[in-house]
Amino acid sequence: MPRTTTLECPGCPPLRALTFDVLGLIKVIEARDEDNGAPKVVERWGEPDSSKCVLAASFLDREVDPLLAVARTSGMIEVLSPINGDVRVSIRVNDQTDTKPSDDVIVGLHMFKRPRLESVSRLCSLLTCTTRGQVSITNTEVPQKHPNNSSDQTPTTWNVSGSGNVLCAKVDGSENYASFGGKGVEINLWDLQNSRKIFSSKSVTKSSIGIFTPPWFTSATFLSHDDHRKIVAGTNNHQVHLYDISAQRKPVMTFNFRETAIKAVSEDPDGHTIFIGNGSGDLASVDTRTGKLLGCFLGKCSGSIRSIARHPEVPVIASCGLDSYVRLWDVESRQLLSAVFLKQHLNCVVFDSYFDEKVAVNGAQVLPHPEDILEMSDSDEPEVVPVKRKKAAKAESGSKKSKSKRKEKKLKGESDSD
Repeated sequence: MPRTTTLECPGCPPLRALTFDVLGLIKVIEARDEDNGAPKVVERWGEPDSSKCVLAASFLDREVDPLLAVARTSGMIEVLSPINGDVRVSIRVNDQTDTKPSDDVIVGLHMFKRPRLESVSRLCSLLTCTTRGQVSITNTEVPQKHPNNSSDQTPTTWNVSGSGNVLCAKVDGSENYASFGGKGVEINLWDLQNSRKIFSSKSVTKSSIGIFTPPWFTSATFLSHDDHRKIVAGTNNHQVHLYDISAQRKPVMTFNFRETAIKAVSEDPDGHTIFIGNGSGDLASVDTRTGKLLGCFLGKCSGSIRSIARHPEVPVIASCGLDSYVRLWDVESRQLLSAVFLKQHLNCVVFDSYFDEKVAVNGAQVLPHPEDILEMSDSDEPEVVPVKRKKAAKAESGSKKSKSKRKEKKLKGESDSD
């Protein structure tokens, strides 16, 4: 039986989140005050297909014309609208005929921020990274209405791994640097402007009994949004390393967390707190200034955590994983606010920070007026559903039988007396 904990969930502040699962479905979750902060699924985009499993996602979170990019197992990158789910453009990353998409899947995806162009189309730049270390930056025009099925320019490509498999990739807040790491691949930092490596980590020394552990990084992120010099990386042997490229190649801090592999790492806007999740469903926050565990989040997850997202404005984080739940937590109290069961294994979750439950943002979220809602509720009277009363029917049939039996006995007594 999975390990679960029964807690009273107080509900969430108004928010909107998008989840991505192994069957290629994108589900939109919203929490509103009118529902007492209980999140629920309001939309589902796509049809169930295991060949379209979403491996990575990148959300261009902005007030005007936001965009969402998803990487699928088939090797396709889809850029779509996070408002209605319409696909704007589809790009195939791996065009090599001798390589199957399943042999070199996409492990990293990032959509660059670009100013809006004064035309019917706009430029979209995407960075992708595959398990074999093939990194490409693709520029394409994203039309407003008619979808496009190909990229318009030749992508810029280079390789970040001589050997091993890349498992994690992350672009910093300035979008000028990117870090990569994986199984047999040290954490390395690249300058995206010149496609040049500027840092490569160094493995820790052997243990006291002479055992050398090869690098196996499963997740990584930048500690601060404005500083690319500090990188936090989780390993398969339940360790978390903090690297400072201005100090040394070895990690400046290392600590263990439980006994299973670190599967997800996310940073907090304060610049020194990180959130880590492992393969057994443990979620915790750590202060990197001291290396001390601030505390674990209340409410045990019953599956591996695959993604952690921090809301940019509200003190809430979301986690999802193989137990098919997306859970929303309070950052300060580390209490579970709510959980939604989504049926499929989840790979990623992102927040829409410009969600407003009352005000429509440029026609993105159009809600009916409260007076219209009242008129609809007054006009639409609830239908009365007939309820079957089986017990009453049985009692009535039983009384009929008893009456008929009494009548027969009475007639029989009169005949005997005659």
